Amino acid sequence: MAITGGYGFLGWHTACRLRALHGVEPVRLGREDLVDPQRLASSLEGVDTVLHVAGVNRADTDTEVEAGNVQAARALADAIRASGRAIDVVYANSVQAELDNPYGRGKAQAASVLADACTGTGGHFADLLLPNLFGEHGRPGYNSFVATFAHEVAGGRTPTVTGDREIDLLHAQDAAAALIDAAGQDVRTVVSGEAITIGSVLGLFQEFHELYAERGEIPDVSTRMRLNLFNTYRAAAFAGAPAAAPQVHSDNRGDLFETVRSHGGTGMAYASTTRPGQKRGEHYHLHKIERFVVVKGRAEIQLRRLLHDDVVTLEVSGDRPVFVDMPTLWVHNIRNVGDDDLLTVFWADQLLDPQNPDQFPETIAQEARA
Repeated sequence: MAITGGYGFLGWHTACRLRALHGVEPVRLGREDLVDPQRLASSLEGVDTVLHVAGVNRADTDTEVEAGNVQAARALADAIRASGRAIDVVYANSVQAELDNPYGRGKAQAASVLADACTGTGGHFADLLLPNLFGEHGRPGYNSFVATFAHEVAGGRTPTVTGDREIDLLHAQDAAAALIDAAGQDVRTVVSGEAITIGSVLGLFQEFHELYAERGEIPDVSTRMRLNLFNTYRAAAFAGAPAAAPQVHSDNRGDLFETVRSHGGTGMAYASTTRPGQKRGEHYHLHKIERFVVVKGRAEIQLRRLLHDDVVTLEVSGDRPVFVDMPTLWVHNIRNVGDDDLLTVFWADQLLDPQNPDQFPETIAQEARA
């Protein structure tokens, strides 16, 4: 399986989901692959399904937006015909394909180009019309207003809403699931999102910021939209954010402090001891919120964004407890770097479901991509 636009927002989410739930390492194709016919042909050798996610939604002119989507589709269509094989295509189209604007016209024409190529070679073509997408690590000012609001609010700024209206939103992981499930089908369908006003999105981010950034508390994440928006906010807030510290109450008996204050939804707490030199974790989550609080000993926590190489390392100690929350789609572990047993308290927003634990093994160490 291959993904065009594999290093972009939706492409990255789709590659992560394929790895987590299907054990598939897709061929990830970037912009440079689509402009080089020989390189594209070589990349598609042995590929039986292409998820066509690549597209242009921002450019200097409307003409470039419209033409860019058509050109990307033609490059893929030419490569499919040149392969001499039946290659299935799942197209990440847009609901705007039914509107008369440059982006919509370009997306609609691209669908026709890809459908013709699949029909001519015997492959299946699935045309999925997606609504507005949001999720972790969207680019502010580019992918959606949600990414922009998350970035601004996480940075302590106060954006405003002009022309508030209701918009259908779909989390990128749900869009990825729809694309993967459509492989091998001949279908044209509109993928539904959830209607929410622009002002409500901003209001939720401001609520999250007040509770989470300023007080270290977990907001109400009892609905799917709240959880997905909170994880989107956390992704924007993670880089460079100081770890929140609890208020410690001390007397002659010792110390007492809260590790989690949650405002809604399910949750479970648990604790572990870890011997010197040993580590726990080496996994990631798609949706789960997970908090680490070291209450005794010294530890090193490492995090790496899935399908990336850079590692973030945090030193924590029970002498000064702090909250360290694991971002979704980041591999993480915790290692005892002290001389005594490490005592760690954990909290997750999900009750453990052994059949669907939302926990996928992956090591922090990774060879650089070829």
